Amino acid sequence: IEVELLRTASYRSQHIDEDHLASFYTTFDQIKDRKFDGMIITGAPVENMEFDQVDYWPELCEIMEWSRTHVHSTLHICWGAQAGLYFHYGISKRSLPKKLFGVYEHRVLKPSSPLFRGFDDVFYAPHSRYTEVWEEDIRSTPGLELISTSSVAGVYAVKTENSRQFFVMGHPEYDPDTLAREYWRDVDRGLDISVPANYFPDDDPTRVPVVRWRSAGQLLYTNWLNYYVYQTTPFDLREL
Repeated sequence: IEVELLRTASYRSQHIDEDHLASFYTTFDQIKDRKFDGMIITGAPVENMEFDQVDYWPELCEIMEWSRTHVHSTLHICWGAQAGLYFHYGISKRSLPKKLFGVYEHRVLKPSSPLFRGFDDVFYAPHSRYTEVWEEDIRSTPGLELISTSSVAGVYAVKTENSRQFFVMGHPEYDPDTLAREYWRDVDRGLDISVPANYFPDDDPTRVPVVRWRSAGQLLYTNWLNYYVYQTTPFDLREL
């Protein structure tokens, strides 16, 4: 796999050295004339803002529009999934009463989907967000398929009927300590934050977290890369 890291040129990070970004990341202007097998649009901690209030929203819209014709399969993660559903299909995100924070059970609604090949009947995935999309909005939108949900966390995975776009609401890529670091960060800030659900043994944040999502997360990314990127992408990308 050859990976290129893309950043938005319209936003200057306050936590990462600019020289590092310049050395390892490219910008849209540098790649916009090329075509790609796959692309991942990641999350961002801006979900409590309206989309058009985000500094780089116009640039992200340009990238998402470009992905229709220049990328074979695009995987949108968490806020990136909400942004993609709003941009491509007009589906709004909805505020939650409190932060959805922890590791939750999910079920596969379409077992025949190659994205879920090898998954157990019930699998786990982390979530850390203040907003959601509603199941009825997904089901009432032509061209979209709801393929996984959680009785607590709601919509988890959505795909287009042509499998060119995927939208995953959780964070299957989280490291074992990511939720712990987020929890202690918010505690240090004096925020009213609950202990992540189904994460620390006996909900004791001084204990080592139990990882329940590693295998499902690995499978999800592997399946997407193997089937929807590697096996189905045209050999000649000019055919996209």
